[in-house]
Amino acid sequence: MDVWSIALISACSALAGSVITGWFTRSAGARQAEAARYAGSRQADALLATVRMQLGEQRAERVRDSRRRVYLDFIAAVDAVIVAGRTGRASEGPGDGPRDSRTTLRRALGAVQLEGPAETTQAAEYLLECLRGGTGHSPDDQEGARQAFIDAARNALASVE
Repeated sequence: MDVWSIALISACSALAGSVITGWFTRSAGARQAEAARYAGSRQADALLATVRMQLGEQRAERVRDSRRRVYLDFIAAVDAVIVAGRTGRASEGPGDGPRDSRTTLRRALGAVQLEGPAETTQAAEYLLECLRGGTGHSPDDQEGARQAFIDAARNALASVE
């Protein structure tokens, strides 16, 4: 064997080794890129799920706060009507009469009807019916209806998701 054939065999061996090494390196790089893409996709999905969950919780909290405010206003209006019915004066301040208390109560009932849910609205309407004069409802009926409304409101606030 002469020097040229040894050089040719060496060059071919080096070239074949480089091609094979390059092929495996390229395959490994493609697998790593695919793994990184998959991991990035899973991470993005987890982030989106977290954001959706936080937005849902924030929405539920806004609904709860809105309902709580409406229910409190309704109970305050109910109490004002009860006081006005017993004393002839509203509890809001001097000069406010029973008529003003009833107007405030009707507005508060409208807000409860808008906020819902149906069980709370029905309890509020029944309470309003008990507060009307001449319907045969005793003060105990009024207090029972008031407590039923409070229970319905608590259930509505607890069930907001």
